[in-house]
This record gives sequence, structure tokens and C-alpha cells, in this order.
Amino acid sequence: MDSKPSSKFDPILVADIGGTNARFALITAFNLQKKQFVVEYNITFASADFGSLEDALTHYLSQVSHIKPIRACLAVAGPIKTGQVHLTNLGWHFSVEQVKTAFEFTQLEVINDFAAFAYAAPYLDPQKNIAVKPGQADTDANIAVMGPGTGFGAACLVRSGQGSAVLSCEAGHITLASVNDLDTQLIIELRKQLAHVSIETVFSGPGISHLYQAMAAVKGVDAKNLTAAQISELATTGECAVCEATLDQFCDWVGSVAGDLALTFGALGGVFIGGGILPRMQARLLASRFVERFAAKGIMSQYVSQIPVTLVTQDNIPLIGAAACLHTNGQS
Repeated sequence: MDSKPSSKFDPILVADIGGTNARFALITAFNLQKKQFVVEYNITFASADFGSLEDALTHYLSQVSHIKPIRACLAVAGPIKTGQVHLTNLGWHFSVEQVKTAFEFTQLEVINDFAAFAYAAPYLDPQKNIAVKPGQADTDANIAVMGPGTGFGAACLVRSGQGSAVLSCEAGHITLASVNDLDTQLIIELRKQLAHVSIETVFSGPGISHLYQAMAAVKGVDAKNLTAAQISELATTGECAVCEATLDQFCDWVGSVAGDLALTFGALGGVFIGGGILPRMQARLLASRFVERFAAKGIMSQYVSQIPVTLVTQDNIPLIGAAACLHTNGQS
């Protein structure tokens, strides 16, 4: 390797714990020149095969018994409150302090998956991701991350002269704003279905169905009972004009939301979008009015016009973010 890794690096155990899979790996080095972590012993298990995090962690460590990590960071798809983690889809509940003690970690951090995304942002490989909007990132400024999936997540990597930290938030529950007449008509229809028209109720997997129902009503067409996957399939094959209009609107409107969050977080360091949906809609996203709507912010249009937007398709984001959480906080 022509680039020297850091001279001393204690391995970090990292994990990406979701409702379907539990993925573990060891970070064995940090390449200073490439600003990339070396990820090894990457093993994925079916989460349902284990009754608890402790069981899954014990099994993974038995697979890498020649290495005993004393630092760990876990990215989890669930809430973390006062040191207690609840993964309701799995029925897993654990205390951070108890796991730290049981596995003799000197350091254990547990972060949510979008916090991991934010931590990972400075360490992503530009060659593995897609530029949605060009711009000039300020390398010392905040970075925003966001994305629709089962829900809608967002976070901010706050950077200053004193260091950096991740700000987690509940941006998915912000009230969705109208930008043009079609947006307004759609929101009127959405309010007939939803008590609160939030970002998440429209820009998530279940939300696509809500948007389709509203789009059909606006166009005066009888809506069918379609899932998000069916809407996507019918739009891709061109069999359903309302489905196509729904996904086009999805991409356009997400642009407005991304611009709002860029302003909210002061994200002159860039905006990174991911989640489970947009990476599967690359062509439609790039052909949409995402960029136009991202930058349509009135007197602040010049401010957001300089911000680059990247669609993250790179693998291992939660693992990289978990490693970066410890590394960023001066523990490497």
C-alpha cells in the first residue's frame, strides 16, 4: 500500500443492527492519505436468528476469536434513550453500560443509523457515489444527511474549529410545505388521509402510496390499492401515468425538502442523500427537477446554489459511520 495507515490503531468493533440483518465488522486501520477506514471480517447474520444483541455479538466475536477489540460502536435502527436501546421490530432491548461491562469494552458508543450516516459523510469515496448537484463544499462547514426509507431520517455533522459532533433530529415529522400549485392541491388531498401531513408521511415507503392516492385524486382518476413497490414497477414499465407522475413528484418535492434541510443545518459542507428508496431511483432522480427545487429558496437561492448534493450508493455506510464516531471524537 503506497499510503501509510495511522501508526497505531486499536481495532474497532462496528455493527449495523437492523430489523432484518445484523452486520458486524472490524475496523483494523485508518488510511491517512485516502481518509478511509480499512473494514475487515465483515459478516452479516439474520437478526431473527438471535434472541438478543448479546447473543449476536457473542457469535460474531467467536468468528474472529484471534482479535479482541476493546472499542466498539454500534449503529442501530431504533431509539436510544438514557443508555437504553429498544429495537422493537426484533424485541431486542439492552443497556449500553451492561453490554460494555459484559464484553469488557473500554469504550462503547451506540448511535442511530442516520447519526452514523452523518459521521460517515467526510469519509465517503466520491468514485462510489453519484453527484446529483454540483457545487463547492466548504470543508470546514456543516454537512447534512437525509433520506427516505421505511421512515424518513436526517442528521447533521456540525463542524467548528473546536471539532465536530452529530446533531440528530426528528426532521421526518416536520410539516410538509407546498412550493407550487400542484403541491398545494396534493396537500389538500393528503389531509383527507392524514391527520398531519409530515415529510415522513409522504416521503417514505408507506408515504409513496399516500402520494399516489393524492395524485390520482388531483388528476381525477380512480386510484387502485397499490403498494409502493407496485407503484414503482408500474411507473418503470410505463403502464401507469399516475404512478409515473407520483414518482416524478416524489423526486421534485424531495429536492425542496433537501434544500430546506440544507438551510436549516447551514450545510455549506454538502448534502448527502441516501436511505432505501432514492438509490433505486437514480435515473428518475437525475432527470427530475430536484436541483431546481433544491435551489428555489427566494433570497437564499444563492446560498443553496453553491451546496453540492451527493446520492450515496456506497455500501457499508453505517459501519464507516460507526468507526468515524470514535475516530472523530479523538479516540483513534
